[in-house]
Amino acid sequence: MTSMHTDHKTKLMHDLRLVIEDAQELLRMTADQVGEGALGVRARIEARLAEATRELKHLQEAALNTAKAAGDATDEYVREHPWQSIGIAAAVGLLVGLALRKQ
Repeated sequence: MTSMHTDHKTKLMHDLRLVIEDAQELLRMTADQVGEGALGVRARIEARLAEATRELKHLQEAALNTAKAAGDATDEYVREHPWQSIGIAAAVGLLVGLALRKQ
């Protein structure tokens, strides 16, 4: 998964969480509203919020599983190729050092 894709997914999860929180607050603020129309709307909103909450939890679990899989793959690669890993880490360190020195 690309970093850009991950950033968009993280932002989407954050935005969805904010929408859920705002909708729940709105429902609390309008709890004293009565009438069949208001009750029907509240019931639909509550059902959709429950579904959105479940979907958000699913997305968070999927992101966590992806991160764990990436960590496991990295760990396996480093164990199988220790010298290549040291070389890659040294090259990245050198590039970061050069980039910071120029600033």
